[in-house]
Amino acid sequence: MSRAPGIGAYITVTAAYWAFMLTDGALRMLVLLHFHTLGFSPVQLAYLFVLYEVAGVVTNLSAGWIAARFGLTTTLYAGLGLQVVALLALTRLDPAWSITTSVVFVMLVQGASGVAKDLAKMSAKSAVKLLAPDGRSGLFRWVAILTGSKNAVKGFGFLLGAALLAVFGFTASILAMAAVLLVILVAVALHMPPGLPVGRKDAKFREVFSKNRNINWLSMARLFLFGARDVWFVVGIPVYFYAVLSDGSETGNRIAFFTIGTFMAIWTILYGTVQGWGPRILRANERSQAQLLEQARIWVAILAFVPMMLAVLVFLAGVPSPVLTAGVIAGLLVFGGIFAVNSSLHSYLILSFTDARRVTMDVGFYYMSNAAGRLVGTLLSGLTYQAGGLPLCLAAAAVMIGMSWFGTSRLQVAEDGPKIA
Repeated sequence: MSRAPGIGAYITVTAAYWAFMLTDGALRMLVLLHFHTLGFSPVQLAYLFVLYEVAGVVTNLSAGWIAARFGLTTTLYAGLGLQVVALLALTRLDPAWSITTSVVFVMLVQGASGVAKDLAKMSAKSAVKLLAPDGRSGLFRWVAILTGSKNAVKGFGFLLGAALLAVFGFTASILAMAAVLLVILVAVALHMPPGLPVGRKDAKFREVFSKNRNINWLSMARLFLFGARDVWFVVGIPVYFYAVLSDGSETGNRIAFFTIGTFMAIWTILYGTVQGWGPRILRANERSQAQLLEQARIWVAILAFVPMMLAVLVFLAGVPSPVLTAGVIAGLLVFGGIFAVNSSLHSYLILSFTDARRVTMDVGFYYMSNAAGRLVGTLLSGLTYQAGGLPLCLAAAAVMIGMSWFGTSRLQVAEDGPKIA
């Protein structure tokens, strides 16, 4: 494939992905905080996102085949368009509905949003494999830029969602995001340059199940890595901070919204920034694939200690205090930095282990595992917080990272594995 048109396609895909992730982050924060103020329990809040994650598991499997069959631009446009539809549907939520009806409705809409997110993600990540320049560390650098910038943008989305809810309310915020995303979809569709494959008619659905042991073990490691993040990130930390910061008044609620949104934005932006620096932190231009695999095992082992220590700290401290809250924030920011290095390594390795013919299906399978991890983490976030508060959320995270280390330890250098350098 010629690399000249690839740069234009890469920039356009990245811009579209940024726009999508900004609305995705904002929507998650809007839904979480809005329904928490309506009196939803931690478990009920987790239910709101369950279908979102279930949809991700199914979508990533099928999207890899759809992209291989019909082309990457098809799945990218479908993801952006479906997100617009999901946002508009959410504006039809009626405050007079019962909690059960509201939960079911929002679950369905979030499910559609989950399909949209994973269509867009799979398209963008697969495009990197096909469009990245040849040469030293090109693949690692391009995937780090895309993934890191995406997470930074999603972090701004968390802050945007909290701010929009506090200032404009739920429905007006959703309508504004739908309008902006629709404009971006039209612009991208009209100006997408050449460079992405149009698909192949002989692609079979059974091909999505990889026979590559490295891809299967890496997918397992990814599942537990992202489960370990979401077990405290989705419900536990926002509800914990709300309980500490809000006094129940309208002003107190707004302060809590802005604080929670700011923390989650800073955490995600830090995560994305460090992820973008992944190749430099790991000195990727000096290391072989075997050396990077060893780094992957080391970094995930280090990560396990952070939630373990935080769980002990919060449990022993008992009653929340400003000093404890500051310590939790600092610890979770450290977690975010180390987590980002692990995620950056995974994002490179999946593209390194696959080949151009199978890239959409292998990436789809890998992100299916990613979505399964988020699903498990989301469910456990509500259950563990309700059963044992934040300490149990963090302890569960440590156990899941241990499982991720096991999967990472099974990875081997591919026979044709390239040096990053």
